[in-house]
Amino acid sequence: MMKKFLSLILFLLPVFLFARESDVFIGLSSKYDPSALPKIGLAANTYSDTTPEEEKKYSNLFAEVLRSDLYRARYFNIEETVPAAETAALGPQLSLLEKEGMLYFVFFNFLPTGTQDVWEIQAFMYDTSSKKALLAKKLIAPTKSIRKSAHLFADQIVKLLTGKRGLASTKIAFANDTTGRKEIYIVDYDGYNLTKLTNDKSISLLPRWSDQGTKIYYTTYRNGNPQIYMVDLKEGEISPIIKEKGLNLIGGISADNKKLVITLSRGQNPSIYLKELSSGRTLELTDRYGVDGSPSFSPDGKYVTFVSNRSGNPQIYIMNLETKETRRLTKFNWTDSPQWSPNGDWIAFAGRQAPDHPIDIFLIDITGGQIRQLTADSGSNEDPWWSPDGRFLAFTTNRDGKRQIYVMDADGSAQHLIANIRGNSFTPSWSN
Repeated sequence: MMKKFLSLILFLLPVFLFARESDVFIGLSSKYDPSALPKIGLAANTYSDTTPEEEKKYSNLFAEVLRSDLYRARYFNIEETVPAAETAALGPQLSLLEKEGMLYFVFFNFLPTGTQDVWEIQAFMYDTSSKKALLAKKLIAPTKSIRKSAHLFADQIVKLLTGKRGLASTKIAFANDTTGRKEIYIVDYDGYNLTKLTNDKSISLLPRWSDQGTKIYYTTYRNGNPQIYMVDLKEGEISPIIKEKGLNLIGGISADNKKLVITLSRGQNPSIYLKELSSGRTLELTDRYGVDGSPSFSPDGKYVTFVSNRSGNPQIYIMNLETKETRRLTKFNWTDSPQWSPNGDWIAFAGRQAPDHPIDIFLIDITGGQIRQLTADSGSNEDPWWSPDGRFLAFTTNRDGKRQIYVMDADGSAQHLIANIRGNSFTPSWSN
């Protein structure tokens, strides 16, 4: 029986607070310093002389994905120099690890089940002080689900020790033109398991997750003019939602999944509408000269942010849905794609401060008094979208010669490509 062992010290990263300022500046000083965090010790894998190569391969895969997920969580510092554990003397080893400053000890056993391409993973987490198991999971995983199993266990560790949801099981939806037409794809948050969802053979954009990641609304030109369709990921079906004449553009979905905020033209200038999914009722929210678009809900569903050129150049506005009171938030040369942070304090958007400036990603607080510039001197950056925990942002950039999906911390640091995907990618949306 082969055993794999991981040891962990876990630390809750302090919540980062933005200072109150009113001027625009580039970036923020990040408080994330891996060297200052308690460490996660990753034990070297051990095998017997008779361990099959296939078993080694997939056990190593589980270990590597778990390690990567914990690293990406940004709560931990990984150190891969901890020796393998001795399960027959687990108590003394926990005491030794406690003396070395480790708070938790995580290990797993990777075992064949007797069924081809199906594995049993026994995963544990112990408190080194109390010597008690905090997690004990038995995972039955087909070979194709090894990565998913590691993601699930990583998320359970993060949730248990920080009280916050993990991101390892989340996905990012986006449009991509590798087929010559824009279609909707999804990919795991770490860039693996790329899956094509649509075959509209047209222009498909603006995916929006709903119902705990089981549905995706999007805009498609499959019938000539832009219409709103929905992908049911459980049933594997795609169906039309809004097919009016003129523009039908998806904006945002309310947190309770009961309403859509959309852009419709109805033969006139595009305006913002509210669509109740159960009744089918459509309520017009804006009705004035100019073009309104790119709407999204606040997390509490009481407000909508959108872009309008009613004052000249496209600017971001906020509307109170109860009173219809509307106020302008930005004074830029151009803005687009406002998206509310999960806690409701900030709005991310793509913007240009002057006509000769590139397009970059900014944050603005809901009073309009604080602005943070997150990208600079790195091509054109657009389509920001928050991770469900509000700690990261996905966005598109052409800094490498084609449009790709990057992820960064919410302070603009650690900008990185999620995966080298063929073609150009657009309008990412992080699963909720």
